[in-house]
Amino acid sequence: MKKYTFAFALMCVALPLLAKNIQLTSPNGKLKLSIENDATATSFSITHDGTAVLNPSGLGMTMADGKVLAAEKYKSAKAAKSEKCNTLTLNYGKYTVEFRAYDLGVAYRFVTNFRDSLTIADEKVEFCLPADCMAYEAPANSHHKTDDLRDQAYCSFENTYLYKKISELDHKHLGLSPMLVELENGKKLLFGDYNVRSYPGMFLLPCDGNTVKGYFPPYPKHEYQGDHNNLQMIVDEWENYIAKTAGTHTFPWKMMLVSEKDADLLTTEVPRLLADAPVLAADWAKPGKVAWDWWNAWNLKGVDFATGVNNDTYKYYIDFAAKNGIEYVILDEGWAVNKKADLMQIVPEINLPMLLKYAEERGVGIVLWAGYKAFERDMENVCRHYSEMGVKGFKIDFMDRCDQKMMAFLEKAASTCAKYHLFCDFHGAPVPNGMTYTYPNVLNFEAVAGQEQVKWSKFERYDQVRHETLLPFIRQVVGPMDYTQGAMRNATKKNYYPCHSQPMSQGTRCRQLALYLIFDSPFNMLCDTPTNYEEEPECLDFIAKVPVVWDERRVLAAKIGEYVIEACRKGDTWYVGGISNWKARSVSLDLSFIEGKQMELFVDGANANKHAEDFKKTTGKVPATLNVHMAQGGGFVLKAH
Repeated sequence: MKKYTFAFALMCVALPLLAKNIQLTSPNGKLKLSIENDATATSFSITHDGTAVLNPSGLGMTMADGKVLAAEKYKSAKAAKSEKCNTLTLNYGKYTVEFRAYDLGVAYRFVTNFRDSLTIADEKVEFCLPADCMAYEAPANSHHKTDDLRDQAYCSFENTYLYKKISELDHKHLGLSPMLVELENGKKLLFGDYNVRSYPGMFLLPCDGNTVKGYFPPYPKHEYQGDHNNLQMIVDEWENYIAKTAGTHTFPWKMMLVSEKDADLLTTEVPRLLADAPVLAADWAKPGKVAWDWWNAWNLKGVDFATGVNNDTYKYYIDFAAKNGIEYVILDEGWAVNKKADLMQIVPEINLPMLLKYAEERGVGIVLWAGYKAFERDMENVCRHYSEMGVKGFKIDFMDRCDQKMMAFLEKAASTCAKYHLFCDFHGAPVPNGMTYTYPNVLNFEAVAGQEQVKWSKFERYDQVRHETLLPFIRQVVGPMDYTQGAMRNATKKNYYPCHSQPMSQGTRCRQLALYLIFDSPFNMLCDTPTNYEEEPECLDFIAKVPVVWDERRVLAAKIGEYVIEACRKGDTWYVGGISNWKARSVSLDLSFIEGKQMELFVDGANANKHAEDFKKTTGKVPATLNVHMAQGGGFVLKAH
């Protein structure tokens, strides 16, 4: 995984005391932040090169005793400049509000320095848009159908995106963070929270007056065990506060990214710059690809044993991984006794010590799936025990909350796993928002309506092709995502149907290959069954060798909801890939930067619009200009070395 080090040379400037309006400008001068402050409130507004981004939007933090932070006159202000951003800090005495302006976005956060601990009753967050903007919102896929926002916050953080005006969104239902809205002149605004530590994650609630407000789930007062296989904890009573913290505390950022071109959202550094520095070294946490069992229902063919959660099936997966250089095999749900929430109880069909030894001898790492309650109840013992056995990491699932207690669990899980040199892949969890930087042993997060959805969703409910042309501009901006691409059964819009035991993707085969480039996924699944891959040796060879982390990325062309084309470099080898929406399109690519390299090119076949698995592979030298045709729901990939 690429590491980054930044040294900011700051120039601090004392500002005139008690000015009612203070301006902060980005280094390139285009983004302008205006901060209004008086004896009762603090608000801010943003413009970008003449375009209104946000109208005056309030901020504040209410303590349990009724005191409201930022609802008073600040005592002093200090500005600082650096290469990447300009900073303004308002000092209110025992706390500050820090604003940062980057060329591609702004952010603010509270930092407190009280002697005693704090109880935060609520936080005021407003994004007051300049008009009734069109918005891309993923509604919280709540487990409970209710108008009670506390119940709505119990969700898996997976959904597709609506595209509606703010006024047309459901004002009684929470949306997931981040949200993307369209401004004038083709500009976009992406907003949400970031770098959440020891605090609840934020939902977004559309309101009247072109405003979206932040909502924070309150702290749990009572929970009970239940739901999926008795692995979840459901809150049925809440405290009257959202968080308790130490008096000296740095709170999460509220982040607003502004793009002139859609491609800016794919390359912005702002989230990484807002993340906390790593709190531990984890060079032993190796990114890689993983042969996955659950999506393909353990559905091998042409073998002389009954497939399923058993030793013979996993030995086949291990042999497949070893033969093709796949770093990991995962034992997903089913290896531990069902409905016991106890990871020490292994089903009799699995001999885990034998499988671990078998995998180790073949250079393959084993990863275990773990339900939340089973992992949380015995975390230290589970990590120590399975680390000593040789397990490399855990895929932890079904948290389905982002209150302060659950966010604390994520950090505890990451640090406990690190103690025993285990990595984490979080599922059923909120977006990573910086955690993969702070805890580098956290390789991946779900928090996305991924390819698992095609096992049960009709096309009317889940348009995968549309979804995939939105994700790079919204969800992926805030961190990697375990989308689980790699399907070898592929379908056109007309031919697709949900199938749990033999699932298929929407769109073409080449699209599935391209998603290994377009989506950021340091722990990347091969979703299909080994025997399906073995019938497709050219595609398998590409997938097996494609990197999961990159030294360089370039966006060659991008338009939200329509297409994404990127070039990715690992060492001296370049990969170029693209995906389209349901519209077939031809593109002309300037490849002069890799001209003359040896090329392997996968393109949609002549009949891919009818038979989505149709593709053509060619080899040769990379030309200076390459013309590529993508079918409906299509894609392409090129490897140059």
